Amino acid sequence: MSLHRTELGETGSRVVFCHGLFGQGRNWTQAAKALSAEHRVLLLDMPNHGRSPWTETFDYLELADLVAAELGDEPVALVGHSMGGKIAMCLALRHPELVERLAVVDVAPVAYPSGREFVGYIDTMQGLDLAALGSRGEAEDALREAVPNPVVRSFLLQNLRRGDDGWHWQVNLDLLGDSMPGLTGWPAEALGEVTYDGPVLWVGGADSDYIADEHAEEMDRRFPRNRRVLVKGAGHWVHSEQPEVFLEVLRRFLA
Repeated sequence: MSLHRTELGETGSRVVFCHGLFGQGRNWTQAAKALSAEHRVLLLDMPNHGRSPWTETFDYLELADLVAAELGDEPVALVGHSMGGKIAMCLALRHPELVERLAVVDVAPVAYPSGREFVGYIDTMQGLDLAALGSRGEAEDALREAVPNPVVRSFLLQNLRRGDDGWHWQVNLDLLGDSMPGLTGWPAEALGEVTYDGPVLWVGGADSDYIADEHAEEMDRRFPRNRRVLVKGAGHWVHSEQPEVFLEVLRRFLA
């Protein structure tokens, strides 16, 4: 299985980005372009997203191994947000020789209690009558009541594509909906007691609850060389809500 990839930059160290749920590699384009003068940047569509193939099951260790297969032999700086952050953490724990340093954006190495919000999005997307859809504008109108936030609505609709046989969702909605416990979970037992000893940066949103004080013990145990930055005026999508601050923090870490 080969993942869809976009590469920018021709010199410098390698930086690889892993996006979150419902996302695509191109969500990192702004940061990638800014870094491409000093780094070779790789944007990957995670499995079951964008133009990458679908898997039969959702398993963070399997997904981490699929991403690891795209990296080659040269160690990289790995950046992951939310779901992509969990994939990146699992990759660093399973393949530490491939990860020179790790940046995790607004997610912790823990299981979260609920994915109700995401299940609601999936149900709404699956409920859209694609056969009767005439335009992307009609799709946006159909989602407006269930997804009133225009930013979130636009983010979800980036997954809607029109082919010769009509409209379709690029994201594997059936698998993700059926696998929500695994998606919100964390494979602690399967990982055993392994740790990653390279430098780790956590970038959290000050208005988000994805990284809390009670997560610190597990963060420190799994990733003992970590430091944490909270970005004011940002929620879960730190890199989208405060792009300039996020980029400056990331640049300092990469340097």
